[in-house]
Amino acid sequence: MAKALVIYATRTNQTKGIADLIAEGMRLKGMDVTVVNVSEVDKKGVNPQDFDAVIVGAATYHGEMIQTMKTFLFGLEKFNLEGKIGGAFGAFGWSGEAPGRIYDTLKNVYKMEMVGSPLMLKNPTLGGGIKMAQDYGKEVATKLGL
Repeated sequence: MAKALVIYATRTNQTKGIADLIAEGMRLKGMDVTVVNVSEVDKKGVNPQDFDAVIVGAATYHGEMIQTMKTFLFGLEKFNLEGKIGGAFGAFGWSGEAPGRIYDTLKNVYKMEMVGSPLMLKNPTLGGGIKMAQDYGKEVATKLGL
């Protein structure tokens, strides 16, 4: 069974909501999915190399990615993620830079095989956000051949 890791950093739980919906979309396609807050990755002993897909998300706050996610992204260099399926997502109020920066880092620095484009939602429960997030998860599964 294909395994995916969804890691998120959140301020108001909007990004966590998106992470859970993306995971639900992958589970609907038969994937084994682990969802973890970025601050819990080391505590839980989660190793991104153990997964077929790594999906990373963070909220944008005052035009910046949350600091815990910035630090985590730098730390990913100790893992070999080249060729793994990747995705990026995030919640935002105004500008939404974080998902694009995560996407570009995973693609260009860690050489991951990225799905479409970053998923950016203001609120996962409004304007079709639930379906968009679930579909993003399904897109990850499809890229893995499921």
